[in-house]
Amino acid sequence: MLYTLLVILFIVVCFFLILVVLLQQGKGADVAAAFGGGTSQASFGPRGTTTLLHKLTTGSFVTFVVLSIGLSVMTARKSRSVTETVKDQPAVAAPATPVPSPATAPAPEQPAPSAPAETPS
Repeated sequence: MLYTLLVILFIVVCFFLILVVLLQQGKGADVAAAFGGGTSQASFGPRGTTTLLHKLTTGSFVTFVVLSIGLSVMTARKSRSVTETVKDQPAVAAPATPVPSPATAPAPEQPAPSAPAETPS
């Protein structure tokens, strides 16, 4: 139950991370730079301010990494080695075919007498 819930949460975080990364603007890709204002980010320095979108990206990335590690640990603990699985299973013999009792067994068919074979002379 917990594993399934974490997998669903992981998928939601993956889609959210993709969406947030695609919504971010590249370096100098704001509206002022599109119309020739090349110094639009100069007032904030080379890095700029930390926006809400940047915080969401960082948070979703950290959640993605934590869920990835957690799911891999849970999967490793759940799975077992193939050799352990084979050792734990009891050997199963093939079921024997039942031998019919003489009272219920059908009478064997008698072969029809064959004509004597002709020999070429």
